[in-house]
Amino acid sequence: MLREVGLLSEEDLAAIREGLEALAREHAAGEWEISLADEDVHTALESRLTERTDEAGARLHLGRSRNDQVLAALRLYLRDAVAALAAGAREAADALDELGRREKETALPGYTHLQQAMPSSVPLWAGGFAAELRDDAEGIEACARRIEKSPLGSAAGYGVPLLPIDRESTRQALGFAVTQEPVTAVQLSRGKAEAQVLFEITLLMQDLGRLAADLVLFAAAEFAFVSLPAAMTTGSSIMPQKRNPDVFELVRGRTATAQGCLAEALAIPAKLTSGYHRDLQLLKAPLFRGIDLAQETLAILAAALPGVRFQPERIRLEPGLRAAEEAYALVLAEGIPFREAYRRIGKRFRIEET
Repeated sequence: MLREVGLLSEEDLAAIREGLEALAREHAAGEWEISLADEDVHTALESRLTERTDEAGARLHLGRSRNDQVLAALRLYLRDAVAALAAGAREAADALDELGRREKETALPGYTHLQQAMPSSVPLWAGGFAAELRDDAEGIEACARRIEKSPLGSAAGYGVPLLPIDRESTRQALGFAVTQEPVTAVQLSRGKAEAQVLFEITLLMQDLGRLAADLVLFAAAEFAFVSLPAAMTTGSSIMPQKRNPDVFELVRGRTATAQGCLAEALAIPAKLTSGYHRDLQLLKAPLFRGIDLAQETLAILAAALPGVRFQPERIRLEPGLRAAEEAYALVLAEGIPFREAYRRIGKRFRIEET
């Protein structure tokens, strides 16, 4: 862009490109790394580039600040991260669909208040979770509304005086949807995309946690509805007969970590005045932690679900599961009010219980 607006010569542009490409190759080969003396990646690149190209490297920072550079890099990272998260959620949903197909004849009790309530099945149970994971994927992708705003050209938060920079050119080059305007909005927006991603991750992790909670319960000896893959369970150090559903328990517990990441990201910018503050750097830790947590959990469940086996011979359905169905049948057969049918069926079950 600097070359397009006449702020950089063709020779300097070529030297900068060649120098950056060489630095990228050398870094990948382990020939240099960012040190504490470099302060950050942008300073590390600029200083090494200037050593190689003299005056050309010294022109690199014209019209920019580390503030808009860091935010642009973060949003490009988030673009890839949300795509990977959405794909992971859909992969786990596909694994649940396959589980439902594999167990298409397996009946399950449907629970309310942790009591058997109405008839269900493995396809219904797995399909409900699969639908919500796909909904989570859509929610994660909706974060693009904030991620896809180009901050470049806002510099430290107040634009670039005198220089004829072309913000639209950099937006197009990096594939952002829009240029963020006005420049003062850029630093005020810090933390919003991060918090939105973490909010959607929290919803995703809650769904995964509830799925894991069901499987832990269904695997308990009192239920024994399922057998869990041996590779996803562990033994006891003292009780030789036990296999513990550790992996699924950890998935259940990770919901708390996701909620903590979200709370931290919301709290950091909450009381800041306008403009840039170093506090905003602290957003990266909960953001990266939350994203890594979700990606790892999705990968684990996608690998674990194919090994889950339901045991129909151990699944007992209470006689009262069809009580609502029987009440509806009376309404249809006799044309009586629902409450009358409800009373009759309820009375019959109470007599049978005694």
